[in-house]
Amino acid sequence: MDFPRSCPAAAIMGETELGWRQEMVTMSDLAVLMIDMQNGYIADDGLRDALGWPPIWRLDEVVAECRQLLDVARACNVPVVHSRQVSSPAGQLAANPRAARHLRSRQQRLPVLAAEERQWRYELMDAVAPHPGEIVLEKTRHSFFAYTELDPILRSMGAQRLLVAGLQTNVCVEATVRAGLERNYEVAVAEDATSTDGPDLHHGALNSMRVLYVEIAPWRELLAEGAAWDRAYTTPNYGRNPDYWQEPAENITTPTESGRAQLR
Repeated sequence: MDFPRSCPAAAIMGETELGWRQEMVTMSDLAVLMIDMQNGYIADDGLRDALGWPPIWRLDEVVAECRQLLDVARACNVPVVHSRQVSSPAGQLAANPRAARHLRSRQQRLPVLAAEERQWRYELMDAVAPHPGEIVLEKTRHSFFAYTELDPILRSMGAQRLLVAGLQTNVCVEATVRAGLERNYEVAVAEDATSTDGPDLHHGALNSMRVLYVEIAPWRELLAEGAAWDRAYTTPNYGRNPDYWQEPAENITTPTESGRAQLR
């Protein structure tokens, strides 16, 4: 892994600390979006279990990767914007109806938390806490762009490319990625610095983003020298089963033909 040529930390953090050479493309048009790395994911209070949500897959590894990604971004003067998911002041009036019904159905199972505990769950994890001067925006929807000032902030920064990391791959990360694409940003997702409720959902979400021309790779490769963010164009079958494109054999009866045969 290499540092950008313009990175002031190349001489400070170079080969002695991270073992990386001091060469890399300049990335002045890049911003990192760190999505919802909040204490609620590491809390041992039983709330996720009471809601029927499984533990986050590879959580410790993802937190460590996010921390290292932030370290390099900061050392190279790449701006970082953090999101923090919060409840709407309107409460359940602003909630999706099905989500509101789910919460009501689980109400009796939820642990009783003090106000300080509830507030702590909303805060960003110490391991990936924002540094002074970094922007933290609160959001009430899955997409970081929805009802926030993220887009004008990124435009003012001159960002054209977004490297997205954080939680959860198939929920707020994917929603943010799709919203970024709609605004004509180039978007990449750090596959080793994101996760969700299990590997199937994680990889399925990554594959669904690949077909939209989102660059999917470990964050070190996304920041590597010469990384063109064009891997999506050459990903075999875009993550689909290789048999997807094969024509069916002539002797195979299609489901429709089989059904008609049974009706005869």
